[in-house]
Amino acid sequence: SPVNQSIVFGTDGWRAVIARDYTFENLHRVARATARWLGAPPRTVVIGYDGRFMGESFARFVSRVLSGQGVRVFLADQITPTPAISWATREYGANAGIVITASHNPFEYNGYKVKASFGGPATPDMVAAIEREVAPRGELPAVPDVDLTRIERAPIRAQYLDTVRNKSDIQVLQNSGLVIGHDSMFGAGKGAFTELLGSDCVREIHASFDPTFGGLNPEPIPRNLQALQRFVQDNRLAIGIANDGDADRIGAVDEEGNMVTAHMILALLLNYLYQDCGQRGAVVKTFATTHLLDKMASAYGLASETYPIGFKHIAPRFVDGDALVGGEESGGIAVAGHIPERDGIYVGLLLIAMMVRRKQKLSVLIRELFDEFGPHAYYRADLRTTRERTQAVVAFLAREGGLIRIGGLPVLEVDTLDGHKHLLRDGWLLVRPSGTEPLLRIYAEAPSEATARQWVEDVADQLGVAQFVR
Repeated sequence: SPVNQSIVFGTDGWRAVIARDYTFENLHRVARATARWLGAPPRTVVIGYDGRFMGESFARFVSRVLSGQGVRVFLADQITPTPAISWATREYGANAGIVITASHNPFEYNGYKVKASFGGPATPDMVAAIEREVAPRGELPAVPDVDLTRIERAPIRAQYLDTVRNKSDIQVLQNSGLVIGHDSMFGAGKGAFTELLGSDCVREIHASFDPTFGGLNPEPIPRNLQALQRFVQDNRLAIGIANDGDADRIGAVDEEGNMVTAHMILALLLNYLYQDCGQRGAVVKTFATTHLLDKMASAYGLASETYPIGFKHIAPRFVDGDALVGGEESGGIAVAGHIPERDGIYVGLLLIAMMVRRKQKLSVLIRELFDEFGPHAYYRADLRTTRERTQAVVAFLAREGGLIRIGGLPVLEVDTLDGHKHLLRDGWLLVRPSGTEPLLRIYAEAPSEATARQWVEDVADQLGVAQFVR
C-alpha cells in the first residue's frame, strides 16, 4: 500500500509486509489507537504472538506502548496459538486481546489481530472504532520507558492446553490405539497434540519454528499439505491434522492420504454433535462454505444462516449462545460449548473423538455423509493478478449482474452477499477479491472435484484471467 495510506484492518485484523508497512512506527500508531479505543484506566489486555519473524519483539513493543498508556498487560511467556489468546482474554476478564500474527499469509507479512472481551474476534464495529483512532503519519510521542514489572508474563499456552485437556476425554483417545499425524506448518500449534495426547499417539512434521514456513504459506489447504498426505500414508496413520501459522484454522487428511476439506470437517462435526452428543443449535457459515450444511440443517430441523466472509461475522452467533457449529471454507471452525472463536486444536480433538466413538475410519465417516446427502466436492483458485485487473473483473460482474452460463450450464441465480455467487443446478461458483491479500479468488462446489475445477477454469477463461490459474 502507498506509504501515506492509512492503516486498514481487513477481513481479520491489520496485516502488512514486514519492514515496508509493518514497522515499529505503524505498530506504535495501531497500539496507541487501541489504547484510546479502550478508554480510561483501569484496562487490561492480553497479548500473544506466533512464530513469525520478530513476533516476540513486536509483542513486547506493543506491551510497552499500552503499558505507557496505563493499560495493564499480560504478555504470553512463549509462542502461543491464537485461540489460546482468545480464551485468556475471556478467562482473565481482560478488556481485549491482541495477537501479533498474520495467520496464514506468506512469511513476509506480520499482523495485529484484536480479540474482544467475550473471547472471540473483535466485531466490525470495534475494529472500525480502532481504525478511526489511528493517528496520521507524523510525529509520534516517544515510547515511554515503561516499568517492565507492570508487564506480566503469563503461561497462557500451558493454561489453555490444560483447559482443552479437561474438556476432552483424553484417556479414551489415548487408549484408542489411533496414531495421528500433526502438521503445525512450522507455526504456533507446534507440539500441541503431542502435549495433549502423548508422544505414543502423535507423529509430527514441520515441528520446528521457521519464520519462512519452509517456503509455503502456512495455510492448511490442499496444495500446501502434500507432505502431510505422504506422511500419513507412509506411516499408516489414522488421520493427519494440519493447523495454520497461528493454529486457529484446521485442515485434515484421511487414513488413505486424501484431503478432507474444511467443508467436510464442518459437516462431520455437525453430524457428530447432533447425532452422538445430542446437541442442538443453529448452523452458521460464511458465503463460500458448502451447501451440504444447509441440506443437513434442513434434515435435522436446525436453522441455517449464511454471512459474509470473515469469521468476525460468525463469532457473535456463538456469543448469543445458540449456534451449534459455525465456520468458513478456509478452515476456521467453532463449536458450541467452547470459545466463540476458531480453534484448530480443539476441533482436531473433536474429529479424533468422533472416529474413536464410532470406531470408524475417517474415509468411511465421509462416505456415509455422501450416501445420505449426495456427493459434494470443492475447488478454489487464488489468482495473483494485478489490483487493476481484479477491479476490472469485479466491475464487469457488477455491470453484467454475473455470468450467464458456466461449464455449459445455465446460471439460475446470482447472490451478491459477498462477491458474485452463481447458483447452478448441481452447485455454485463464487468470484470475489480476497480481504487479506491482493488476490482474486474463484470458488466452486460441484458433485465432483473435476467438475468444480472445470467450472473454475471456464470462468477464469470467460473473465480473461485464465493465465493466472495454477
